[in-house]
Amino acid sequence: MRASWHWRAAIGIALGAAAVRLVLASLIPLVPDETYYWEWSRHLAAGYFDHPPAIAFLIHAGVVIFGATPFGVRVCPVLAGLGTVLAVVWLARRVGGDGAALWASVIAACLPLASAGLILATPDAPLLLTSACTLLALDRALCAPPRTSASLAWWGVTGALLGVAFASKYTAVLIPLGVLVAFLARRTLRERLATPQPYLALVVALVVFTPVAIWNAGHGWISFTFQLSHGLASPSWSAWANEGSLLAGQLALASPLLFGLMVAAIVRAVRPAGGERRFLLAVVAATMFLFFVISALGKRVEPNWPGIAYIPAIVVLAVAAARPLWRRWLYAACALGGAMVLAIYVQSVSPVLPFPPGTDPIGRAYGWASLAASVDTARSEIPQSAGVESWVAGDRYQDASELAFHLPEHPTVFSLNLAGRQNQYTLWRGFPRTAHIGDNLVVALTPPPLDDAADSSLVIRLLTPHFRRVRQGALVTLGRPGDPRGLRRIWLLEGWRGSWPATSRAP
Repeated sequence: MRASWHWRAAIGIALGAAAVRLVLASLIPLVPDETYYWEWSRHLAAGYFDHPPAIAFLIHAGVVIFGATPFGVRVCPVLAGLGTVLAVVWLARRVGGDGAALWASVIAACLPLASAGLILATPDAPLLLTSACTLLALDRALCAPPRTSASLAWWGVTGALLGVAFASKYTAVLIPLGVLVAFLARRTLRERLATPQPYLALVVALVVFTPVAIWNAGHGWISFTFQLSHGLASPSWSAWANEGSLLAGQLALASPLLFGLMVAAIVRAVRPAGGERRFLLAVVAATMFLFFVISALGKRVEPNWPGIAYIPAIVVLAVAAARPLWRRWLYAACALGGAMVLAIYVQSVSPVLPFPPGTDPIGRAYGWASLAASVDTARSEIPQSAGVESWVAGDRYQDASELAFHLPEHPTVFSLNLAGRQNQYTLWRGFPRTAHIGDNLVVALTPPPLDDAADSSLVIRLLTPHFRRVRQGALVTLGRPGDPRGLRRIWLLEGWRGSWPATSRAP
């Protein structure tokens, strides 16, 4: 296929957008989830309490090269985001030509979900990359002559990539589910089920995923159990409120016009007259969206969870842009989406949007360095004795990981989990199994509504009997200057007695 200016422009836009994301990745402090995954990267394993391990390995690679900095943590996830866009652009080119490739690159650059989400070091980064590559390899497999070595090879590649997607985030299971629905819904695709190649791909995927499964088996299936309970927990809110929240989240993360055009393009592509490859991508996207719509009937769905569905949806919309009417609407949609992206980028560096106090989502990345400095000062104020260590902890994984990242030399920081939910820190050696009698503990805790010395928090009430001396330290405000996001009270607990609260929650 001869490269045209459309194709060169598509690649140029993708590279330019990635360069902007790399710059922002070095400027914006890490949000708590990112420092949590950075902690994972310091303890590489085949699985973790919350997710599979791919994000930990991505972060580890960047930190080895660039150090424990925001850029080092994010560089490989941002490059994974570039790979995602390039795979989507390539897939659009294969299905709809160079013009579709250009539109796919423009849509991705103007999609707020991609512009913001592809900066952060979260499991979505490897998930989106491997999902896009899986669909690209699947398209190659479907275009190869059936029952040939080329077909067999591409199905094997599809399976290997799918296995890595499984090792990135468990929602990757929606890819084979969507493909199965598409195969069953169309006769020409259904014939593929009579060949061994799709089953080979599944076997390869499961083989690649085996280390994650083995890790889970060795840890009481804790990761699988957590995600199932997380996604299928008892209903919260009402079904209407959940569905409204899901829709509002998509309108914000995809922009209203782009989201509406994607839905319209998917509906158009699933009609009988639609091409087989567009039909497959549209059904995969629709299956993914529908899964989260059904999930929202009983449980609130986070806005980023359906992000995987935008991979095929972008391609379907880009191919639809071959018609002049679609292009006219896309110009307006990309203009609106691009404006939203620009606003997000400016807001991330310098707050300009009139968010109510404490509601700016980017503000949660700020204030942790000040908290770490205050904790370090408090630790230095404890009288030092030979053989006595002064440890640091928070009660939530967010606090513990941010402190570990921002404290000098990145020491071990514990998450006590006495009042917060269980997490990966539950599986690591905690304070009771690490410290020695007589050691000290500096804890940063969210204070009660009335922060009074006589009104100790639950955690302090639980810990007080187990230390010889407990005293209150500084009160630190999190967030950007003038936009408080929360408070943390520092507590100094001296002289551990060797016992621990019996109310610690089991995972």
